[in-house]
Amino acid sequence: MAALADSWSWFVALAVGVSLLKCLFINAYHSTDFEVHRNWLAITHSLPVSRWYRENTSEWTLDYPPLFAWFEFGLSQAAQHFDRNMVQVENLDYASPSTVLFQRLSVVFTDLVFIYAVRECCRCVQGLKGSQDVLNRPSFVLAVLLLWNFGLLIVDHVHFQYNGFLFGFLLLSVAKHLQSQHLQGALLFAILLNLKHIYLYVAPAYGIFLLRSFCFTQDHRDRSIRWSSFSPLRLLALSGIVTSVFAVSFGPFVVMGQLSQVLSRLFPFKRGLCHAYWAPNIWALYNTVDKVLAVLGVRLKLLEEAELPRASMTGGLVQEFQHSVLPSISPSITLVCTLLSVLPAVVSIWRRPRGSRTFLRCLLLCALASFMFGWHVHEKAILIAILPLSILAVESREDAGIFLVLTTTGHYSLFPLLYTPAELPIKVCLMLMFTIFSFTALRKLHRAQGSLLRPLEVVYLLGLVVVAISCEFIFPLSPWQQKLPFLPLLVTSVYCAAGVSYSFLRLYVTLLRSDEKPKQL
Repeated sequence: MAALADSWSWFVALAVGVSLLKCLFINAYHSTDFEVHRNWLAITHSLPVSRWYRENTSEWTLDYPPLFAWFEFGLSQAAQHFDRNMVQVENLDYASPSTVLFQRLSVVFTDLVFIYAVRECCRCVQGLKGSQDVLNRPSFVLAVLLLWNFGLLIVDHVHFQYNGFLFGFLLLSVAKHLQSQHLQGALLFAILLNLKHIYLYVAPAYGIFLLRSFCFTQDHRDRSIRWSSFSPLRLLALSGIVTSVFAVSFGPFVVMGQLSQVLSRLFPFKRGLCHAYWAPNIWALYNTVDKVLAVLGVRLKLLEEAELPRASMTGGLVQEFQHSVLPSISPSITLVCTLLSVLPAVVSIWRRPRGSRTFLRCLLLCALASFMFGWHVHEKAILIAILPLSILAVESREDAGIFLVLTTTGHYSLFPLLYTPAELPIKVCLMLMFTIFSFTALRKLHRAQGSLLRPLEVVYLLGLVVVAISCEFIFPLSPWQQKLPFLPLLVTSVYCAAGVSYSFLRLYVTLLRSDEKPKQL
């Protein structure tokens, strides 16, 4: 067993196994994101760079940063050999068998970046004490939690996106910081920001941590700030790396005078407060309270039903937004709420720099704060917190309990993404397998005599079973399906929002009262 562990043969088996599983989903349902990325292949292949961010033949215009556009351009060079029609801009909603095969395989292939990043993260926990049995080692448990993550499987390989490729850069950056290779970590994160700007969610954690822990050379156990230990050369090296990446990415568009056009695509603030599928955050709760007050107001004859706006706070395309009773929320309000919610975390890491694990905890809080209070948040963004939290879950019993609540709640909130009957067995079976493994493996790893969860947490998670049965099996057969078709989504969002909010608060408590030295197994 020891020789097997040292050779990493088990990791290769896990990686190959999950890659083969992904290939089974090639002919499964895919969302509009499939056409989004096909259109981007066509734009970057068929048009000059000057038209990439101006092309609007399709409603699914290019709205990722320039490095991702170049990534699509690279894919398009291979795509043309599968089916040249897929890289024609005018071929809207094109999905030939060759196109489906290429796009599905492109996600599997680019996941090699994610697989490599997972191995590096496993190296960071390999030194922790554990069982001699490979199956009960922290590195093995972490590899399964990341490689076989339920949310990533259904979002990328059924629903369709390239999150695995992007999370590879995030986890690899985290691993470099855990290994004290901060310049490499900064470079990888700068590249990631220029691939997908949603990772601005965690930029405050990176900025404050690198400034405090890399640019100051004093012993981090010394909590006082000694400006004599500040290294201008380190700051110069750090800023040079970040600036260079942004210059390469945005420079051509600055030269062409298109920077404002690119930014308008990246930050479309005229979209609704919430995505069409409400992410389980504070605004889902806010919207629900608004709807309840509106219904009560009509029944009590305090409001006129004809004067109430119709569900205008949601939507994926450009539109106005307005609540019925409560004050309407603007993008500036969500920005202020997000900044205030991350402030204690970044202040804590500035005042008490206690190593890379504290940085990782701050990163998680920034991700969850942005998920909780951000503008037009997609439910898939919960994975930005779930995946890095896996690292802490194998190191700390308390973090393992938080992980179980957050991952179970967050993963179930993704169920509405796959609404077709054919995919129901897939999402149910995959989530059950992942959840059962998470509970049993973490319990064995931390040698827990009982549950890793508190009694009320157990009750809450059991409630998810009731919600799932009601929404997936009972509601479709009830007469309410025609009258209230949005009810399952509302119930799912509200119930899951409670679990995500609770996990966010618990993570904050663990950060603010964490010891100077991280716990070891």
